[in-house]
Amino acid sequence: MNIDNNAFIPYGRQTIDNDDINAVISVLKSDYLTTGPTVGRFEESVAKYVDAKYAVAFSNGTAALHGACYAAGIQNGDEVITSPMTFVASSNCILYMEATPVFADIDKETFNIDPREIRKKITEKTKAIVPVDYAGQPCDLDQIKEIALEHNLVVIEDAAHALGARYKGEKVGSISDMTMFSFHPVKHITTGEGGIITTNNKEYYEKLIEFRSHGITRNKTKFIDNHGPWYYEMQFLGYNYRMTDIQAALGVSQLNKSDEFLRKRQSIVNKYNKAFVTISEINIPKQKEYNDSSWHLYVISLNLDQLSVSRKTIFEELREKNIGVNVHYIPVYYQPFYRELGFHKGICPNSEHFYETIITLPLFPSMTDEELSHVIKVVINIITKYSKRN
Repeated sequence: MNIDNNAFIPYGRQTIDNDDINAVISVLKSDYLTTGPTVGRFEESVAKYVDAKYAVAFSNGTAALHGACYAAGIQNGDEVITSPMTFVASSNCILYMEATPVFADIDKETFNIDPREIRKKITEKTKAIVPVDYAGQPCDLDQIKEIALEHNLVVIEDAAHALGARYKGEKVGSISDMTMFSFHPVKHITTGEGGIITTNNKEYYEKLIEFRSHGITRNKTKFIDNHGPWYYEMQFLGYNYRMTDIQAALGVSQLNKSDEFLRKRQSIVNKYNKAFVTISEINIPKQKEYNDSSWHLYVISLNLDQLSVSRKTIFEELREKNIGVNVHYIPVYYQPFYRELGFHKGICPNSEHFYETIITLPLFPSMTDEELSHVIKVVINIITKYSKRN
């Protein structure tokens, strides 16, 4: 099979089969399109998959993070430490609570938040830590939990990239106080849009349930009044962040294939690593020996001192060849909105240097061997073309 040079290969893409389609059709033919039993089935399935007691589904991952911040009691005047090497949602959820995000720099090897940098940023105002499992590799959760216990902090793990990952043999989703997974189409499984919080804490679970549905409770033991069997109470200002049964049906079907998706991702990563490991201009991603990454992203960093052109030139040439490369991520505080809040370049030098050198290559379960070989060939040809060794 020959690759069509005009066919665009994206950095990520959903993998949908007939089982997924039929699962959605089944719900469309049922009595419940939303707020029905399929959402509960999905929550139970995810909780079981990650070895957590509870799971609460949300309309998207950002909404889920917002809910976790509420459940943690974050409020105006608090500070929350997170990584700048992430999508803006990891930090925006802190601002939604009128709290202050504090950025701690990343470790040069894993590109996850560095526990040593977390310690430097703690003040009497610090309320929580939002570590991000970058590209699917779990953070140093033991050290982060130790810091949290020392300072009475809540750990809200942003595991949008890490469904199925393991830290020292334990499934991500069962370790931190709360863990968020995202089900956007480029993630490990998809619900179209969607997110979930897993936790072992019943109090957090109950707060999350109410937060995603307008702050409303139907628990009679919590009522201030009770007008009859139809009664419910809105006891705080929540949001309409509910997941539909349509989304949940897709999620249940997708979750059944999650382990197979992970194996395919690992196979692609192994082939990338084998192809690039001897090319000095490219640094391949590394993981700690005790981690099993879920490989949401395959991110290479370039040794620009060995190349005669900029990262931008290489990126543009790859795009011209219809290789859907991307960059993950622009440091959050580079964004104009964050600059207006007083953040500035220079506060996390490791993150800034990493950002200047990285390119994300295509990685998704339905990626064919021909597509993978084509990407590898194009990358090597472009790197060789601009290598100073020539």
